[in-house]
Amino acid sequence: MLLRLPTSLPEAQECLAEGAIPVGGATLVWAAWQRDGFPEQSVSLREVPEANVLDAGAVGAAVLLHRIDERVPEVLRRAASGIGTGAVRRTATVGGNIVGSTLRCLLPAALVLDARARVLAAEGPFETDLAELLAKKPLLLSLHWDEPLVSGYHKGAEAPGGPPPLVVATAVDAGARPLLRIAVRDGYDFLDESVPCEPDARSVLDALSGTAIGALPAGAREAVREQVTSVLERAAER
Repeated sequence: MLLRLPTSLPEAQECLAEGAIPVGGATLVWAAWQRDGFPEQSVSLREVPEANVLDAGAVGAAVLLHRIDERVPEVLRRAASGIGTGAVRRTATVGGNIVGSTLRCLLPAALVLDARARVLAAEGPFETDLAELLAKKPLLLSLHWDEPLVSGYHKGAEAPGGPPPLVVATAVDAGARPLLRIAVRDGYDFLDESVPCEPDARSVLDALSGTAIGALPAGAREAVREQVTSVLERAAER
């Protein structure tokens, strides 16, 4: 297998046009390739500057998970720090986790940040939303968002051999009429909702109870209640 390492978007675009398969950090695809056969050529974005951005409003697809730090919102930082082992986080990438993984541990954080995706196709780069990114799986270059007022993250205990642990991600945006955004991973299912912020957490929880969030199992609903109450209290202190 030929691994191609472009250093610019035009070079990466050329690789895609010639049929190279995106490889990310290879933590997920390597075992499948060993089982099913290796492609003739693959492409990594680790040398492409646009895929390595890391600041308060953006993270590149080629950024290794262990590099995600205080420059990004709390919800994204805590999500990244809880993925796998230290060895995995030093190899796995943002793009591989969101696009290439069924667990998508970073997806709830991206959803509550209302993140936008910068992607690359054979025709060139363009911006899209997370729904299209997950449905069509173009090559992710980076995620971009507006800094939230506050955010929070909860990950439940993981049972060996069991389903993925419950994840509850929350954020309050910093707009003139702020919204509470919430995303839940329940097993392999993802739910996300947004409701207007109110001074009383009970009113926000009542609004969420009329959405798909309200149909979650009791344990998940209790985690939602705790996380919503906490993030609203912190937002009120700002």
